Amino acid sequence: MQTGTLWSTRHFVQMRNEQLASGERPLPGRARRSKIGERELIWMMALLMACNAFGIDAILPALDALAGDLGAAGNDRQFVVGAYLLAAGFGTLVPGAFADRYGRRPVLFVALACYIVLSLACAVATTFDILVGLRAAQGFFAAGIIALPPAIIRDRVGGDKMARMMSLIFVIFLLVPAVAPSIGQAVLYALGDWRWIFGAMALLGCVMSAWVYFRLPETLHEEDKQDIHLPTITRNMKSAVTLRETIGYTLGSALVFGGLFGFINSSQQLIGEAFGAGNKFPLIFAICAGCMALANWSNSRIVERFGARKVSHAALFAFIFVAALQLWFANDPDETLWTFVPLMAANMSLLGFIGANFGSIALQPFRHIAGAASSAQGFLRMTSGAALGAFIGYMYDGTARPLALALLCTAVLSLFFVLFSERGELFGEKMED
Repeated sequence: MQTGTLWSTRHFVQMRNEQLASGERPLPGRARRSKIGERELIWMMALLMACNAFGIDAILPALDALAGDLGAAGNDRQFVVGAYLLAAGFGTLVPGAFADRYGRRPVLFVALACYIVLSLACAVATTFDILVGLRAAQGFFAAGIIALPPAIIRDRVGGDKMARMMSLIFVIFLLVPAVAPSIGQAVLYALGDWRWIFGAMALLGCVMSAWVYFRLPETLHEEDKQDIHLPTITRNMKSAVTLRETIGYTLGSALVFGGLFGFINSSQQLIGEAFGAGNKFPLIFAICAGCMALANWSNSRIVERFGARKVSHAALFAFIFVAALQLWFANDPDETLWTFVPLMAANMSLLGFIGANFGSIALQPFRHIAGAASSAQGFLRMTSGAALGAFIGYMYDGTARPLALALLCTAVLSLFFVLFSERGELFGEKMED
């Protein structure tokens, strides 16, 4: 009997070790019976986050028509993007705590439902002020589709393996911004009205809701559940944004992506109007976003070998160098599209080696409170980045100078924050799962 018991124990331990051989935590309870594969999970998380990207970028080609129909003047048209981004940053504070208590699935369904309903509401908005208000509500209440995918991945893996998976997620995620303006322009040409673009957003939300319902198991482990108790939530979120080892990476990514948001806000005016690209704008935007996706794929191939720190630190130094070149060319009154686009594409590529790695490093210590930590860090990144991006976009003066200066300044400040977290020592060791 003892021999049989010993064999069973050894057999169980062996099976468990085989499940964890790749660094992956077993799914809780009933979820083990319908385990989702890594490849499908990556695609699902990427396309969930892409709902957010589609909500931002698909409307870009229609900003001119939208502004004309609803009477928005000058740079005010950018509020359709800026209000969504800023509200989404504040909204990320909410879903994490509930997801740590009730699970990832229920909170994700609420976020998707809000995304769908408010997309349809935007489609029937009658004034510009109403549209901006609805966009802010859409960003706030749908913030779970931004905050929860990193927490779901952190439920399964950690360390440089998480950085690899997040890089692959960003590869797929960034394909959407690459093609979203083209989709928006195609909808505009085919149906003749920018309102149908919001209908396309609602359709995407419905498709993702069905996929999540049928295929995504609950990933929150029973032992990791947290109480809905304000002091507990506050303590968890505070720890996620005050730990010295991670706060520099959270603020650093907020800064560099604030520069990216500034480009997104002003891209249609800068590329389409100032540089005279016109209807070629979606193609040029796709090239830049495609370079970023390719860089994330490259990052997924090398990050487990060299470590997230070494890769992201090297990329940040390269980003500073390219941003300095952008500023030098931007000060030339005769700057052309053919100098601006290659340098912008280069810096967007370098962001592919920064974003996923910074995020993974920042979330690494918080496996047991991944939902709250993802929400708190997402709030800090999104609000800071969106506010900075809105400011940069609104400083648009018909040239690329404000954007180039902002990219250089944010990258240098990001380096200082990383140095703070790393106590002055860069290119550190790999992260263990």
